[in-house]
Amino acid sequence: MTRKEFLAATLSLMVAPPVLGAAPAKAKSTPAVPRRKLGRTGQEVSCVGLGGFHIGKQKDESESITLIRGALDQGINFLDNCWDYNDGKSEERMGKALRDGYRAKAFLMTKIDGRDKKTAAKQIDESLQRLQTDHVDLLQLHEVIRDNDPDKAFAEGGAIEAMKDAQKAGKARFLGFTGHKSPDIHLKMLETAKQHGFRFDTVQLPLNVMDAHFNSFEKRVLPVLVKEGIGVLAMKSMGDPFILDSKTVTAPECLRYNLSLPVSVVITGIDSQERLQQALTAARTFKPLSEKDVQALLAKTKDAAKDGAFEKYKTSHHFDGTVQNPQWLG
Repeated sequence: MTRKEFLAATLSLMVAPPVLGAAPAKAKSTPAVPRRKLGRTGQEVSCVGLGGFHIGKQKDESESITLIRGALDQGINFLDNCWDYNDGKSEERMGKALRDGYRAKAFLMTKIDGRDKKTAAKQIDESLQRLQTDHVDLLQLHEVIRDNDPDKAFAEGGAIEAMKDAQKAGKARFLGFTGHKSPDIHLKMLETAKQHGFRFDTVQLPLNVMDAHFNSFEKRVLPVLVKEGIGVLAMKSMGDPFILDSKTVTAPECLRYNLSLPVSVVITGIDSQERLQQALTAARTFKPLSEKDVQALLAKTKDAAKDGAFEKYKTSHHFDGTVQNPQWLG
């Protein structure tokens, strides 16, 4: 896809921002967080989402709960999480935050690691218990990072059977997968699904100003997702945070670049009020980058990006939780 086609696809996902309530007379209203279409699901989600890993890192869980509720109150409705984040602490804290009516404000997503049906089903139920809900809006198979992961997932008695059963039982509304290692593996997962007569509702993948230069998900996977109407969940816009360590781009530039792509939501780590306001500002003030602006950002990052040194999720095991903990796979 050309940049012009990307821009057209991005604009097609954008919807009128939600109305958060009438502003008092003569008061300056706060801009709403824009919503975007989540692929073909018929759902609308905030263009930025709250990352689940970072929300379990606070020393005091009350701080985590305050951040989650603050995000929901200010218009961020997409919540990311995973069965393995911080030994379950991320889900537990999110579950507490979603009490008192907050669950109704959220589009809640979590992920499981199990590759066999039994392990995956157990993890699904454990996640629901921690999140204090009878269902998640989106359930995803986590860390599809090995060449044989697609075959294992779709094998008889594999994880996809557990996910489909959960959907039939009302425990999950939509199904997807995530991965960060290689575009080839993402494409194999999509092709394997097609061979089994299955189509994912969403796919989560790393997208950022450096990915465009090296083993690129943007160039190889994103156009396929757009063409097939699969909801695109962008992650690692700042390389968590190695891209920022390169000193070539700023956090706002990273967020604006990703928001200018045809994605449904940009999931970003929010571990403080400062980071929450950074995400809200990026969403509320967003205007798509011009072709000139895109080329300027890519030019600034080209040399640093050429060997993947700042995309450690592609070139090392730094982010591979299931490699470090193979028992999670079952």
